[in-house]
Amino acid sequence: MFWLNTKRIIKAGFVGFWRNGSVSLSSVLIMTVTLFALGGIIFAGALLQSSLRQIQDKVDVNVYFVPSASESDITALKSKLEALPEVAVVEYISRDQALANFKERHANDEITLQALDELGDNPLGALLNIRAKQTSQYEGIAKFLDSEAGESGSFIDKVNYYQNKAAIDTLSRIIAGGTTVGFGVTLVLVLISIIIAFNTIRLAIYISREEISVMRLVGANNKYIRGPFVVAGVMYGVVSACLTLILFYPATYWVSSITRTFFSGFDMWSYYLSQFGFIFAVIIGMGALLGAIGSFLAVRKYLKV
Repeated sequence: MFWLNTKRIIKAGFVGFWRNGSVSLSSVLIMTVTLFALGGIIFAGALLQSSLRQIQDKVDVNVYFVPSASESDITALKSKLEALPEVAVVEYISRDQALANFKERHANDEITLQALDELGDNPLGALLNIRAKQTSQYEGIAKFLDSEAGESGSFIDKVNYYQNKAAIDTLSRIIAGGTTVGFGVTLVLVLISIIIAFNTIRLAIYISREEISVMRLVGANNKYIRGPFVVAGVMYGVVSACLTLILFYPATYWVSSITRTFFSGFDMWSYYLSQFGFIFAVIIGMGALLGAIGSFLAVRKYLKV
């Protein structure tokens, strides 16, 4: 009996969806706009994260060593840093590489290069370039380096964290603020989406009010009355989600030329193709969920079932 009633409910939902063609079309179009906006949040979040990662990759802490520092001491400190959970990458730059990098940066400065040649010997020391997993972790790394400098300061010349501290703190605030704003905007859009779906599906239920009255008169229970509308709501959501996914294909292709130019090579179209499985699951799931919730609430509140 249960499966028979379930089949009848699903069939009634499909019949209601196709029978109320104009209402179904308007519901699908409105929910498509809603899901397109929600999908836009996914792409905006990916764009923000890509931009923040690129900025984060440019922030680091350098440990400069005196020219007389032995490679064994530097390697030992490098191993200690790599053992810290906050550290992502430690790059060793030798004295010769540091000199080559210096000459490359001052390739157009003849006076500086001549002065360097007159010195005869390489005046630069080796250095370690340290990148943390999170920008907020640089302070802890700097404190560790301060303690190491206290123990073996004879070969550590300078740690540039405090010169970069203002930029690192600003970046940390930007990342935290961007995450908070993104979460808030997503939450607001989800609530708006539920309200839109609720009011859209409410119209379909209002049109069927006489049919519902007849069903109640012949003794249909609440689940049997509500079921077809929930099924139709899920169909609104799934059809809207499929339409949204189709629209994203040309939209991301068109936007990708802009994002590559202004966001350091981030290709929106490639991101959509590579993350299609995730985006498909989210959009289809949100569409079905919004349609089901909107139908359930509309029936419950406005039809007093």
